[in-house]
Amino acid sequence: MDEKSANEATPNHISGPVSTRAEEASSKSSRDLDDAYELYQRQDAIDIDPQEAHQVLRKIDWHIMPLLMGTYLLQYLDKSTVNFASVFGLQQGTNLHGQDYSWSLSIFYFGYLVAQWPAGYLLQRLPVGKFLGGTTIVWGMLTIVTPACKNFAGLAVNRFLLGCSEAVVNPGFVLVLSMWWRQDEQPLRVTTYYSMNGIAGIFGGLLGYAGLPPWMYIFLIFGSISLAWGILFLIFMPDIPSTARFLNERQKIIAVERVTMNRQGVKNHHFKSYQMWQCFRDPMTWILFVMAIAAQIPIAAQSSFTSIILETFGFGVLETQYLQIPGNVVQVCSLLLSGWISSRFPNLRCAVMLISNLICVGCTAALVGLPVGSDGTGNRWGRLVALWLCSFSSVGFSLSMTMVSSNVAGYTKKQLTGAFLFVGYCVGNIIGPQTFKDSEAPFYTSAYIAMLVGYCVKTVMAAVLYLYMWTENKKRDREAAIHGARLSEEQEKEAIEQGMQDVTELDNKGFRYVL
Repeated sequence: MDEKSANEATPNHISGPVSTRAEEASSKSSRDLDDAYELYQRQDAIDIDPQEAHQVLRKIDWHIMPLLMGTYLLQYLDKSTVNFASVFGLQQGTNLHGQDYSWSLSIFYFGYLVAQWPAGYLLQRLPVGKFLGGTTIVWGMLTIVTPACKNFAGLAVNRFLLGCSEAVVNPGFVLVLSMWWRQDEQPLRVTTYYSMNGIAGIFGGLLGYAGLPPWMYIFLIFGSISLAWGILFLIFMPDIPSTARFLNERQKIIAVERVTMNRQGVKNHHFKSYQMWQCFRDPMTWILFVMAIAAQIPIAAQSSFTSIILETFGFGVLETQYLQIPGNVVQVCSLLLSGWISSRFPNLRCAVMLISNLICVGCTAALVGLPVGSDGTGNRWGRLVALWLCSFSSVGFSLSMTMVSSNVAGYTKKQLTGAFLFVGYCVGNIIGPQTFKDSEAPFYTSAYIAMLVGYCVKTVMAAVLYLYMWTENKKRDREAAIHGARLSEEQEKEAIEQGMQDVTELDNKGFRYVL
């Protein structure tokens, strides 16, 4: 069966009794079946006890989550070393002048942007665990050699290649989420590993001040740790549940069956062009794209320039490191709380995003509106608290990643939608540092206005996303009601089966968006 025929054969509605899994499999091309379909079929032969399923979940959490958390911690440390090193002589040591520092931050995301499409394709075609582990080793090596850069050109090349290697992490983790956890379990997991950004922010700058010689030691330390961690990740991270050495055969079946309820399948390594065109036409793709740009302009501006901003408030070098800690604590606490709420209570993700975005809008309005005096140090404590509370911004972006992991089906479509999200992420991160103009120091008026505009656009797009998904769910509910309530169980089974046959959420009419 060719690709076009496979697409046309995909059912667009529930029209009759559900086939058995074996019958469904025999009627489909092998390229349509999930990589874990064999384990999915075998579940018919066993009864799954809820307590046993919970034990499998705990084993997954204890094995997979530390790997994700450690990797996310290190990738944030490695890409943020320039922020930590900026007050320890980085600019002098690499002969940066004018906007060179800002461009060294943006160039990282040019590399990230260039690598998005090949990274997405390779994540589908290659074993996920091995690919992620390999790229972690590469970025660790690139971080280690950063002190060899003596000018802007050398630093720019290094940062570009570092961006290329780290481009795999976020989209890879979005795919990992949908492989191992149910939709209702994903928000807490994604906010937990995303909170490592805050942990990195707490300790990263202080480690750079720990009595060590110049700025280059920051890169040597973090790069060495990343290199060692990449090797551990390569050894211990399974590619899909069927290859997990920490699960026995029965537990592997249970692990697959748990996530089939997402109606998305586990993984399909065949690229399908019809899903690519669906991705381009799907309004959600473009909503997430715009939301990511709007989110990352203020986040990039804040995270990359926090040390410098605090210096403009009149604080010393060591104080700038200590005073970043409360903001990072706010980030960690807000992420964990939002993840718990979104996992505990159904369909509150967009509401949580809206609340966190509104907090950021209010805080950036304070940064724009509070008088600063002639030297830029006026109202510094009020502006400092506003800067700390802007750390709620991580909530919105982390939950937007669950919109891909939970609400997009069809593996090609999922990885392409994720790629669009992270292309927007790159564009925002490229723009953000450029809003800090050296000529505007110490006021940085353009940067604060750009942050306010970004948060306002992000808030509007979160509301648009909710309305779109809510409308689509209601439309599908009305269509399903035509078949009568007595078919609801059959519809559920059919929706799960289609998910394991790599059917997109647009074609699978039993799919419902998580709001």
